[in-house]
Amino acid sequence: MDAFRAKILVVDDTKTNIEVLEGILSAQYDVIVAMSGKKALYLAEKVHPDLILLDVMMPEMDGYETLKSIRENPAIKDIPVFFLTAKSDRESERYGLNLGAVDYIAKPFMPELILLRIKNQLEYKRQRDHLHELVAEKTEDLRKTLKVLLTSLGALAEYRDPETGEHIRRTQFIVQRLAQELLNDGKFPEYIRSNEYVDYYATAAPLHDIGKVGIQDEILRKPGRLNEAERRIMMMHPQMGYDVLLGATKELGGSPMVRIAADMALAHHERWDGQGYPNGLKGDQIPIGARLMAVADVYDALVSRRPYKDPYPHDVAVREIISEKGTQFDPDVIDAFVKIADSLPAIYEQFKDAVIDP
Repeated sequence: MDAFRAKILVVDDTKTNIEVLEGILSAQYDVIVAMSGKKALYLAEKVHPDLILLDVMMPEMDGYETLKSIRENPAIKDIPVFFLTAKSDRESERYGLNLGAVDYIAKPFMPELILLRIKNQLEYKRQRDHLHELVAEKTEDLRKTLKVLLTSLGALAEYRDPETGEHIRRTQFIVQRLAQELLNDGKFPEYIRSNEYVDYYATAAPLHDIGKVGIQDEILRKPGRLNEAERRIMMMHPQMGYDVLLGATKELGGSPMVRIAADMALAHHERWDGQGYPNGLKGDQIPIGARLMAVADVYDALVSRRPYKDPYPHDVAVREIISEKGTQFDPDVIDAFVKIADSLPAIYEQFKDAVIDP
């Protein structure tokens, strides 16, 4: 079988009709045969033909039902389908084309006409597929460029605060693991849709404190606890970060990666019970990325040394995090955190002085 020849799936419940079409097509194309709609669906998904010739009048599942099922299946919905049928009235043709058939050919037909229509449709499909490949390639290039730019922007915080660099990398890793757990569990399918979205959250995480570049050094680098006035100034950093990133997402046409980063910057100090800042958001009002970041941020703060405190042991920090389930933190995110908690000490040790690349 020539690997470069187009594959055509012929669907008809009459053996004679199939033999006629095989005789017409086999010199130029690889022909796959199905004698029922159900078999056609199975073969379409398994073989992924370049084009389907589909009869209408078949028992159990007719051609219209078969085409509906094809168009509802993401794996095969884009395969062009010709209706090839003795049902040649205008209403049947209109109905078939409305269902998504690219052509409707009445029996009896001229072999030359069938071959010409198939040739034209396959040429169109090749051009369309090539265009999709170019768009996908360009989109991936832009995504990689954006990721590099966001990572570079996140690094700005490291230059302002000598303790921030490793904090950024550790929290980035925790956010990535939490998002992956929630994807695996099927939680928040609207927001964590795929592994690509897990990568969005991980890429966005280093930007959660980008607003701190607007905080003066005497506050940001103060070795002890902040007084009330200083604390109020420090509490402005979520809004500062959000404003910067929101402007970027408008310029980038609403990039989901930048939108996630903006939401994470603004809301990572919000609390599930509504007692956080800067906007007192509560429960599901808090963006998912910010809920992930809140847990990662607090865990890392607890197990890290600060000028005003010693690090908590891992098990103490975990108990502290769990104790805030449903008050400070989203219960679903805490459930995911419990699943990854045992792996964190080894990961922290492993990446103590290394960059974590999600």
